[in-house]
Amino acid sequence: MSEVEAQKANNYSADSIQVLEGLEAVRKRPAMYIGDIGIKGLHHLVWEVVDNSIDEALAGHCDEINVTINEDNSITVSDNGRGIPTDFHHKEGRSALEVVMTVLHAGGKFDKDTYKVSGGLHGVGVSCVNALSTDMHVTVHRNGKVFEQHYNIGVPAYPVREIGTTDITGTTVHFKPDASIFAVTEYKYDTVASRLRELSFLNKGIRINLKDLREMNEQGEPLNDTFYSEGGLKEFVAYLDETRENLIPEPIHIESEKNGVPVEIALQYNTSYNENIFSYVNNINTIEGGTHVAGFRRALTRTLKAYADKSGMLDKLKIDIAGDDFREGLTAVISVKVQEPQFEGQTKTKLGNSEVSGAVDVAVGEMLNQFLEENPKEARIIVQKVILAAQARNAARKAREMVQRKNVLSSTSLPGKLADCSDNNPENCEIYLVEGDSAGGSAKQGRNRMFQAILPLRGKILNVEKAQEHRIYENEEIKNMIQAFGVSFGTADGEKALNLERLRYHRIIIMTDADVDGSHIRTLILTFFFRYMKELIEKGYIYIALPPLYLVKKGKEERYCWSEQDRMDAIAELGKGKDESVNVQRYKGLGEMNPEQLWTTTMNPEVRSLKQVTIESAAEADHLFSMLMGDEVGPRRDFIERNSKYARVDV
Repeated sequence: MSEVEAQKANNYSADSIQVLEGLEAVRKRPAMYIGDIGIKGLHHLVWEVVDNSIDEALAGHCDEINVTINEDNSITVSDNGRGIPTDFHHKEGRSALEVVMTVLHAGGKFDKDTYKVSGGLHGVGVSCVNALSTDMHVTVHRNGKVFEQHYNIGVPAYPVREIGTTDITGTTVHFKPDASIFAVTEYKYDTVASRLRELSFLNKGIRINLKDLREMNEQGEPLNDTFYSEGGLKEFVAYLDETRENLIPEPIHIESEKNGVPVEIALQYNTSYNENIFSYVNNINTIEGGTHVAGFRRALTRTLKAYADKSGMLDKLKIDIAGDDFREGLTAVISVKVQEPQFEGQTKTKLGNSEVSGAVDVAVGEMLNQFLEENPKEARIIVQKVILAAQARNAARKAREMVQRKNVLSSTSLPGKLADCSDNNPENCEIYLVEGDSAGGSAKQGRNRMFQAILPLRGKILNVEKAQEHRIYENEEIKNMIQAFGVSFGTADGEKALNLERLRYHRIIIMTDADVDGSHIRTLILTFFFRYMKELIEKGYIYIALPPLYLVKKGKEERYCWSEQDRMDAIAELGKGKDESVNVQRYKGLGEMNPEQLWTTTMNPEVRSLKQVTIESAAEADHLFSMLMGDEVGPRRDFIERNSKYARVDV
């Protein structure tokens, strides 16, 4: 260190303290405000703007919202609400519109007379979106006049100005995310559509129109969808369960207000073996649950147990009933509105308000008990499902114990086909789940033995979507995966949970052939992870390897290609327009590659491509897996016809 550098390092004084003015703080540390600067943060900008329109709807002043993805990946959101106030803000000395758009934590949501509840997780609002956009333009229709203001990186280009008259009200926000901030700037239509569909169910009576100007359909019209729900959560549950066989004709709907907390819940029982509970607070998806979910589970168990005891249906049952048994085959959506929600947990999406638990408990207990008394036939069907679940749980517990006992008693405690790595630090280690012995052999020879393990899987694993839990743990390939990972199953807070304390790898990589069978095997494995090891996905441990589809060669020159466009570009580059002088090899399976090729293209961390598996929307992922892997053929056929041209599904 030079003398000047040393002097600077020691000169820590008042002048060293930086005060970031206005929106500069957002641009300096964007992840603090929107979560990250990847695909999730990019879409969060849309949610912040749409949330403002939804808040207008919750206040009773808006019933239509339009969202447009423009050709340049900019976004336009408009509504028919009251319009953001444009009059003079005396404290700030400028228009209220400019204050809202350029000052953090400015808006009507902090005034409980204006908005009783409001959405948005981070509480930074549209000003944050403004700071992270190269351009933003706001148009307001209010009090018979039209106002506008334009911003560049959050800085107004001119004062708010009046540009005309109008007989409508509402706000239109147009923004373009800053490419120098975000790692990606291309919006995913399906991600936006999934969230808007969710919002339409959670806020019945609001029409939300989505349009994508980047893609045209066969009629030459932009790709578009309209989301509108009259039934709200009842329709949400029906949508989630449309690919499952229901046990009762209609979802049970609970709507009440207890202790000043509006509670709305819809639930349905089906013939599946999974529990699917989705919870929301002020439209925020609380993926970690919280007090509202705890209150729901407590009331469900207490009320159903009391009815089952009174009916005498449990008299001959020789095993105890557990809370899990009352939720097998249950799909439920819980939505509460809280004036001042307190969030906790790793992702700040776990509700901590203690008063909400009691409110949900009382509401569910009262209305569910009323339903059971008024519908004895449906009540008996539900209790019979609970009894079968208890018997299956007992069998599954024995099967899990057998797998875990084998782990402990076995001399190696690892499956025989596993080629393990020598490093014992899970953070450094990765395991490849490989389709078949042929590809497994190439992978074992090509890998780096220090940190890469290989587990060949024989054939297709069990479809867990259609199997009882104890059958799953009896499946040889699933047992091998569980043993290789080092995980175990236990309980946390009284709920069934996956124990990751002894997890041996922090990268679990699915590596299958780039064909239909390989895609099917990958989907089967992902279905197992989503249903029984979701924590691995949530912690970011699951990846998909992307082997090349083609090898293009001319003489000693060669190019590996991962897409059809790559192949065409490589042919043009190497062949200089003469296709016949270029040799193209299509890789139908990993076994066709020698170990060196497999390492070079797919396993070498310095050059390989991996796709991390994430859950952007748990409700949408549940619907997708049940549709793809369930018994109902119709919805799956419709999905394939609608998406056949893409030939790939991002989960």
